[in-house]
Amino acid sequence: MQKVRVLFLCTGNTARSQMAEALLRKHGGDRFEAYSAGLEPSEINPCVYQVMEEISLDLSGQRSKNVSEYMGKVHFGYLITVCANAEEKCPAVFPSMGQRLFWPFDDPAAFEGSDEEKLLKFREVRDQIERRIKDWLAELENQGL
Repeated sequence: MQKVRVLFLCTGNTARSQMAEALLRKHGGDRFEAYSAGLEPSEINPCVYQVMEEISLDLSGQRSKNVSEYMGKVHFGYLITVCANAEEKCPAVFPSMGQRLFWPFDDPAAFEGSDEEKLLKFREVRDQIERRIKDWLAELENQGL
């Protein structure tokens, strides 16, 4: 059985989409191939590496990618935007795209505070993404998908 490809899209591909990619690999890797990209890719935020390592996920092989690497080249069963900016700016017609979903999460990198407070925000968003992915996988399973 061929795995369904899922693309998580965010503005910079530096935090939320990177975490979502790794978490879908962890929880749905037997059924899905996870990818992430950004509209304006930048460096992955160092806090992302730290909070993902805390739950035993190594992101050392991941890099920030531009959505143009995939547009019209790879068929995705799902495009999931994880921030309002990407949802607004992503082309309405995305070649080789199946279902489009919008899962808005706060941008942990935009949070202002001490280093420890920032890490708490990254953990909070990581945990929200993980819960959403688990819920989505359960929904699909209940639908027989």
